[in-house]
This record gives sequence, structure tokens and C-alpha cells, in this order.
Amino acid sequence: MVKRHKADRRVVVTGLGAVTPLGNDVDTYWEGVTAGKSGVGYITQFDVRDCPAKIAAEVKGFDALDYMDAREAKRSSRFIQFATAAAGMALRHAGLDLSKEDPSKVGLEIGSAVGGMGIVEEQANILRERGSRRIQPTVLPAVLLSMAPCQMAISFGIKGPASAPVAACATGVIAIGEASRRIQRGDVEVMIAGASESAGSPLVMACLARLGALSLNDKDPQGACRPFDAHRDGFVMGEGGAVVILESLKHALKRGARILGEIMGYGFTADAYHLAAPDPDGDGAARAMSLAIDDSGLCPGDIDHISSHGTATVLNDVAETKAIKTVLGEKAFSTPINSIKSMIGHLLGAAGTISAITAIESIEKDIIPPTINLRTPDPECDLDYVPLVARETRVDTVLVDALGLGGQNGALVVRRFDESLA
Repeated sequence: MVKRHKADRRVVVTGLGAVTPLGNDVDTYWEGVTAGKSGVGYITQFDVRDCPAKIAAEVKGFDALDYMDAREAKRSSRFIQFATAAAGMALRHAGLDLSKEDPSKVGLEIGSAVGGMGIVEEQANILRERGSRRIQPTVLPAVLLSMAPCQMAISFGIKGPASAPVAACATGVIAIGEASRRIQRGDVEVMIAGASESAGSPLVMACLARLGALSLNDKDPQGACRPFDAHRDGFVMGEGGAVVILESLKHALKRGARILGEIMGYGFTADAYHLAAPDPDGDGAARAMSLAIDDSGLCPGDIDHISSHGTATVLNDVAETKAIKTVLGEKAFSTPINSIKSMIGHLLGAAGTISAITAIESIEKDIIPPTINLRTPDPECDLDYVPLVARETRVDTVLVDALGLGGQNGALVVRRFDESLA
């Protein structure tokens, strides 16, 4: 039974924007992800001869000059460019004219897990080989995690909070959750929330390979990422940016916005277990999901679908499966679950936001994208992961979860907007 949401100020989604390995707008991304298309291929951005993993899900055909002027693009690293592009798309999708808004009542919550690590690596090599006078003076503004929301505040004229949450692979979910809290508290009326990542540098790839986190299946790039499959061997690095426009319900109704969905609940926990491995019982993940459901005022039985973290690492998929069973009980076995990472790789900090966008699209279209490459189910991963092909089914309520390296767990409950409760 659905309960009325307990928050005094309801938070709704009115705009979506994304730059992904399957396309540089939400419609193209959605077409690809529901078709089960893979965005994984051989790395083109750097020399992979000494790299243990030679595949990634790269963004293709992206030109920063389509979204910002040349000076701004030159001083921005790729993750800032993705974030700015996705935010611009989301604002247009929402039909939100910021010139008509009180700039102090609009905020930004734009995170990243790694930020401009590739530029740091590049400039460190220049420092070592050519000396300090060859270092670019704009390096720090290009690489600091906080610079994405700061630069976007300048570009869009936003004077409310401009924050950059950092929670490893849970960042994108945390960004939406914390942005929702700001609206619920009455700090702002509008939040631009999401995350961006372009972490595919030789150093990052080597570090993740040493951790045993990356798939080394270079002979079959599009089949390499196999969440919940018995033969999975790690995730594929992805890149991109994803942003949602959140508004107080009152603000959205006043301006006649089209409401795409409602953020009903949010949970954030820590495993307190290990810096590189999840709690094997999924305790932290389960508590985050339970907190989000409790915060929503709904019941576990109201969840129609789970947009999972599903990294295709050996430990994560089992722990996540256990967490889902803990939270949903017997209903876990009849609840469709998917992992879009099978198609777009792992966008690290941005993964949770693109999952949330996918959840909202599933509610809008009543379609659940598939988990591709799932051909030999792991006996320990024995739930319904929507293997191979998309599924048409009624979707009203989606649980989105994200598990970050180091044990940070985030979860959101996203629901079809119910006008009768307005």
C-alpha cells in the first residue's frame, strides 16, 4: 500500500541531460540502451601498449564547442565539459529559463569521483621531463573536483549553493539525494544535480587493474562486461556526464513544468568494512536501500524495479544480490533488476546519475533496459536481472542503488508523479 510522502516539500524531476558512450543526448542514449547496444570498444584516447586493460566505453563525437565558448572549453577538463553539456541539455529539457529565476534560489550539486586525474598525470609527466615553467597555469581550475559546479555557476549565473559531493562510485546518487534535501529544507527552489567522469587515464586504468576491478577480456570488447554472470571478470571503464533538474513541486507547478517523476526517498550509509571490497553480506547497501524506502513513505512491496549498481566484479554482484534479498525478502525474486553497465561501462561517479535518468525513462516509457552479456547466471546471483533483451512492463516505482569504493552506499526511490497527491 502506497503511503503519502512525509516530506513537507516534495521534490520533482523536470529535466534530464546526458553525455554517454551510447550517445550525447538522452534520447539517443535511451534508444541504444533499450536496444541492448554496447558502447564498449578499444581505447582511442591514449597509447594502451603498456596498459593491462585495452578496452573502455568512451564518449564518441563529443565537441565541447557545441556547449561552451572556446575559452571556457580550453580551461576545462573533459569531466567539466561533460557536466556543462549535460546541464545545458537538462535545462532546455526542463524549459527552465534561469534569467527568470532568483539566482540565489538555484543551486548546483555536481560531483565526480576522480575529476581531472588524466590532466594531473599528463602535467606531472611534463614537470618531470620539461620542468615547472612548462606547466599549464590553468591546471588546478581544470582538475579540482569542486571546479565543475563553480564553473557552471559562472556560466549559468547561479548564486545558490555550488557543491561537489565525492563518494566514489556512489557520487551520482548522493548528488541527487543531497540536492533533494536542499529543496526540502527550503534553501532553494531549483537544483541542478548530477555527476561527471572521464577517468580513463593510463594511471587510473593501471591502478584499477592492480585492484583486480577491471575486465581484461580484450578479445571481445562488447561482451566483456557481464554483470551477475558466472564468467564475469570485472567492470569496463566508462565516461560521461549526467544531470537532472530538480524542483520543489510548488515551483514546478507554478511555472507549468512537465513533471517526469518524483524523488521520494534517499539513503546514504557506510560499510565500515574495507577500502576496496564491499561488505560480503551487503549490509551497508541494504541499509541504504532500506533508508531510502523508509524515507519515501512507501513499502518494500511497492518497488517495481531496481536499477542496480551491477559492476560485474566478482564480489560486488554477490554482495548486492544479498542486499536486495535482505531489503525485499521474497519479493526480490519477482522484482526485475538490471545493470546498464553491461552496455555503457562504469561511469564511476556519474554511474548513479545515469542510472537515475534511466529509471525515470523506464517510468515514462514502461520499459526496463536489459542486462546484456548475461548468458550463464551465477548460482549466487539468482534474481531476475532482465537478461539480454529489454522488457515492456508497467513501472511506477524504481529503487536506484550505488555502491562506492571504500564502502559508501547510496540509494534513491524514484516514483511516477501522482497528481492526486499534489
